[in-house]
Amino acid sequence: QVQLAESGGGLVQAGGSLRLSCAVSGRTFGTYSMGWFRQTPGKEREFVATITWFDGRTTYADFVKGRFTISRDNAKKTLYLQMNSLKPEDTAVYYCAERRSGGQFGSWGQGTQVTVSS
Repeated sequence: QVQLAESGGGLVQAGGSLRLSCAVSGRTFGTYSMGWFRQTPGKEREFVATITWFDGRTTYADFVKGRFTISRDNAKKTLYLQMNSLKPEDTAVYYCAERRSGGQFGSWGQGTQVTVSS
């Protein structure tokens, strides 16, 4: 099992950029993929992007394609989300999570706030 800690959120103007980080503690053996999700008060938590831990295959939600890039550094045990061309509707708490092989996303961080002003 792992412990996750997000960082890098903040306040930016529309069109700006942020890079979120997620530090992974514990054993990653058995980790299939890592993902980023986001949630705004009153809305369901939504999928943003995932990456397989071993070979780096990625998936993205349609609304972030071409703007966000998910990556990971296995040696540093850190997950990243590079966020470019930010829009006010990207404002949310962003969470990282781990999915183990054969299972669902079960380990979650506590989130980092991203606020995009117009």
